[in-house]
Amino acid sequence: MKIKVGFGFDVHQLKDQHPFILGGVKLEHHKGAFGHSDADVLVHAICDALLGAASLRDIGHHFKNTDERWRGISSLILLTECVRLIGEKGFTLGNVDAMLCLEAPKINPHVPEMKKNIAQAMGCDEEDISIKATTNETMGFIGREEGVVAYAVCLIEKK
Repeated sequence: MKIKVGFGFDVHQLKDQHPFILGGVKLEHHKGAFGHSDADVLVHAICDALLGAASLRDIGHHFKNTDERWRGISSLILLTECVRLIGEKGFTLGNVDAMLCLEAPKINPHVPEMKKNIAQAMGCDEEDISIKATTNETMGFIGREEGVVAYAVCLIEKK
């Protein structure tokens, strides 16, 4: 069996009166992440972790922000495609561990639904997905609510 690990990172600017999607869940907040797709930083970081583990470059290589096909698309669709791509190389998911960094809103009440959405998009069990959150203790662009960051690691296996 071959085991590989991947790391993903994503950051998006927060803008007033913009939708805030994390893990496929629309959060109620006065600001939201801005980007070409739905700007779901959590899912983007997971995509990059998967692609990196399989040596398939990064999310921007596969889903260019200059391609109108991806404008406003649910990042869960991109995630499903990333799982397909790693599958073409003979890999299956072991697990994902992700961390969100933002000041507000509180993420904990939404984690079960995020896990459900991500597991469904990846075709895996919810127990294979871990989502945590922290603040930046009011420091920097995260602390000023100017942006949101996500990190993810994954393990993939080839039998």
